[in-house]
Amino acid sequence: MINGHVSTIEAPVIAERVIEPAGTAGYRAAPAGGPRLRADVVDVYVFRRVQGPGTFDEAIEFLQLLRNDEPLKGTWHPVMGHIEHEETAPQCAVRELSEELGLRFGAPDLLGFWALEQVHPFYIAAIDSIVLSPRFAVEVSREFRPVLDVDHAAHRWVGASEAWRRFMWPGQIATVREIIDHLLRPGSLAKQWLRL
Repeated sequence: MINGHVSTIEAPVIAERVIEPAGTAGYRAAPAGGPRLRADVVDVYVFRRVQGPGTFDEAIEFLQLLRNDEPLKGTWHPVMGHIEHEETAPQCAVRELSEELGLRFGAPDLLGFWALEQVHPFYIAAIDSIVLSPRFAVEVSREFRPVLDVDHAAHRWVGASEAWRRFMWPGQIATVREIIDHLLRPGSLAKQWLRL
C-alpha cells in the first residue's frame, strides 16, 4: 500500500545483467527489458459546431462519454477502443463509432471523418505498456443524438474552451487543440489531406 492506495507493483526480480559486446559504446544492440510497446487502441474525438455568440473555440463542442466499467470507471473520455485482429485503425474507429454511439459510417449525421497526424502516447503502469494510439476527428450534425452502449453511462458536450478542465489527460487536451488549430481553422492546409 502506498499513500493509502493498493499498489499493483510487485517486488522486482533481480535479473542477470546483460553484457554488451565491445564497440557498442554502452548502447544495447537489442532490448533486454522494459515496457511493451503497443499500438492497438484508437481515440475518436467527436465534435459539432454550435451557433451563438463567442469566439471560434466556443462554437465547437466535443462529445465525452462516461465510462461504466473498469478501468477508469466514472471518468469522461472520447470514443476509445481496441483494434481487432486484421482490422486497420480507421476500420476500428468506424466500428467503435457504431458500437459506442450508434453512428454508422455514411449516416446523414456524420459530416466529416479525419485521421489526425499525431498519435497519442501514454503509459499504463498496470500492464507495463506504452501505448501509441492513432487519433481521429469526426464531425457530426448539431442534431446528432448518441445511442450509448452498455460500456457508457452518460454523455455530455464540452466546449473547446473548457477542454483543459473537462478532459482528464494532457494528451486529450492537446488533441482538442490540434483539432481546433490545425483542422478546423479557416484556411487549414491539413484538412483536405487528413480527410478519410
